[in-house]
Amino acid sequence: GGYSHWKGQVLTADELHVLYEGIKLNNVHQYDYVLTGYTRDTSFLEMVVDIVQELKRANPNLVYVCDPVLGDHGSMYVPQNLYPVYKNKVVPVADIITPNQLPAESVHDQVSHSLTCLQVMDLLHAMGPDTVVITSSDLPSRLGDRFLVSLGSQRHVRPDGSRATQRVRIEVPKVDAVFVGTGDLFAAMLLAWTHHYPNDLKMACEKTFSVMHHVIQRTISYAHELAGPGRRPSPPQLELRMVQSKADIEDPAIVTEATVIS
Repeated sequence: GGYSHWKGQVLTADELHVLYEGIKLNNVHQYDYVLTGYTRDTSFLEMVVDIVQELKRANPNLVYVCDPVLGDHGSMYVPQNLYPVYKNKVVPVADIITPNQLPAESVHDQVSHSLTCLQVMDLLHAMGPDTVVITSSDLPSRLGDRFLVSLGSQRHVRPDGSRATQRVRIEVPKVDAVFVGTGDLFAAMLLAWTHHYPNDLKMACEKTFSVMHHVIQRTISYAHELAGPGRRPSPPQLELRMVQSKADIEDPAIVTEATVIS
């Protein structure tokens, strides 16, 4: 789905390094958050890890949100040699990770399909990140086949020093359309809402998934209006209505409930 053509240059590891050096020379490299998405180059990923580690030395409270875009709907669209880099280098420095089911399994090579999604999330926790959200799993939804199931898990340390894990399950309505940028929007919204609710994954997920719902519904209504009755909207008509959704992004009405499962 999406557009048939794309042009332009892909940023290389060396170019990223030069940009980061410039930021450092100007002494503006104090960050609270780093967010990464689709990458198809191992040296670029390794450079990201080096930068994140350096930024974390400067600010130990920095939160690194990693959206490991490896593939979807059963097929992979990045080279196989990225998996070990994610597994051995990226995931260990990530604080929040938002895979769909396939990357969640690929990132951990011991995973067979006999492992449940909950076990996959625990394995990912053990590798580093305290917050894991599997954006789409192949679990059957209690609400029927027009919904898919997302799962979240968050580890935190209680005041007495003991560890607790909160797990949530979200039933998300499926949408019969292909959008560009929903994964990026999801990761950005989860970053924002976990900032507001650092120890309440249920609320952060409800806010995040509700934003997604409002933006997608507004986009679909607009696309159908443009396309006309009985015609399938085109990719340009399905561009996410981000600016028009400003109020929903800032303060979404909660339309998606998360259920605490442990």
